[in-house]
Amino acid sequence: MARDSSPAPGADPKLADFLCFAVYSANLTLGKAYKPILEKLDLTYTQYITIVALWEQDNQTVSSLGEKLFLESNTLTPILKKLEGKGYLRRRRDSADERQVIVALTDEGRGLREKLSTDSLGEACGLTQDEFAATREAVVRVRDNVARTLQKS
Repeated sequence: MARDSSPAPGADPKLADFLCFAVYSANLTLGKAYKPILEKLDLTYTQYITIVALWEQDNQTVSSLGEKLFLESNTLTPILKKLEGKGYLRRRRDSADERQVIVALTDEGRGLREKLSTDSLGEACGLTQDEFAATREAVVRVRDNVARTLQKS
């Protein structure tokens, strides 16, 4: 049985030895912290990160957005339909390539930025700005390394 870390030789594996569980349980806990903030705007976490990705770069293709969010098109499309129904974005075919769908925020979608305050979540982590950045960078490095390993196999 492979573990994510190396406990003492011969020791039985403990749940705390698994990096995957630490990341998974941290994700669940952060999701619980985001929930009351996002419920006020009737957004799920996945809808929220979709909006954030569009704040970062508006007018992008569904495939580009999916790559950034690590979501397949068949998962992302229903999320985009819901957000479009709420009036936060528009989808349209690219005039240069009809196979591509462009996603763009509406004024209401851009206005969500002022309605969302996640400052308290950063404070809840109990990390300095440097620790927060280092932790995020370490998690991203793990994600990218595992993704590269999976692509090779």
